[in-house]
Amino acid sequence: MLLSPIGPGYKAPQAMHEIHLTDTSPIRPGEDLDRSSLSAYLSANLPQAASGFDLLQFPGGHSNLTYLLRTPTAEFVLRRAPLGQVPPKAHDMAREFRVLHAVHPHFPAAPKPHLLCEDLSVIGAVFYLMERRKGVVLRSEIPTPWAALPDLPHRVSKAFLDCLIELHSIDIVCHGLDRLGKPAGFVERQVKGWSERWYRARTEASPRMDKVIEFLHHRLPPDGPPALVHNDFKLDNLMLDAADPGRVAAVLDWEMTTVGDPLVDLGLTLCYWDPPDAEVREGPVPCLTRGPGWLTRGELIGQYVDRTGRDLHALRYHEILGIFKLAVIVQQIYQRWFLQQTTDERFATFDRRVRSLIEAAFERVEAEI
Repeated sequence: MLLSPIGPGYKAPQAMHEIHLTDTSPIRPGEDLDRSSLSAYLSANLPQAASGFDLLQFPGGHSNLTYLLRTPTAEFVLRRAPLGQVPPKAHDMAREFRVLHAVHPHFPAAPKPHLLCEDLSVIGAVFYLMERRKGVVLRSEIPTPWAALPDLPHRVSKAFLDCLIELHSIDIVCHGLDRLGKPAGFVERQVKGWSERWYRARTEASPRMDKVIEFLHHRLPPDGPPALVHNDFKLDNLMLDAADPGRVAAVLDWEMTTVGDPLVDLGLTLCYWDPPDAEVREGPVPCLTRGPGWLTRGELIGQYVDRTGRDLHALRYHEILGIFKLAVIVQQIYQRWFLQQTTDERFATFDRRVRSLIEAAFERVEAEI
């Protein structure tokens, strides 16, 4: 069940404001929107914005640009593709809007979408508005009011796994969600598409990455029973209820959601949960989910198979695919910085993580050959 009950020993903060929910900031230089044009469009298409709005930025993401649009009576999240050249079919905000429109009625953790604008003359890119959910996103540290809660890592681990299993358990045929993708040949298309992205985004030659790609093409496993696949299911894409860390308030970033083998989700999830690359494992910023009390990699896998009954014989392949996809994602971000299409200094050293991920994938490929 997605909305996990409050367990024994839980003591809620005296007030929600004790948890720091101010997750917005002034807009970064170069990433502001044409407010005059946006105002004219919203005045005609969003009644709540007729008397004006404020605009702030959610600074935590590395890909799509996300803003808080606050009107006198409501708050919305505005999402648009990143600046600079983007890969074909990537960062498709119109598709993400339609995915949320289809998924939200059957999976309440998916925010409700409100308005899609495909007119590029408004802000220079397709964008959409969805409801704003409030909560806590865990990245590198635990908020102070939660630090003393008993079994916090276990609570959050359970909520995370419950949410993933619920997503994969949705009856895609009954709800018409099978139309969101083509399950047959899904994994093969993933390998082909992500390989093409790599060769478009690379900024240096990598024979070891070439070897990883060769392995993925030649060792394709058969597709498993299809499910709804988020394609980027990780802890910081979940928003937790500030009053109950065992409850998922929202799942974010639905742009890559499709229908296919859910081991694609599990494989990538493991790469985030227990990072395979030294750049993260030995880096200065701790990975929360490798700390004491969190479900271990083995426990996460074991509980998933016990509760879903899925055959995990191809999981090793999907972990390598997950590492590969993560390397491509980081490389695409780094390429935008390399080409000076963004000035966000967070991206300046991403090439180091790309190399570290390639090394991790290559080591696993060598072990399989």
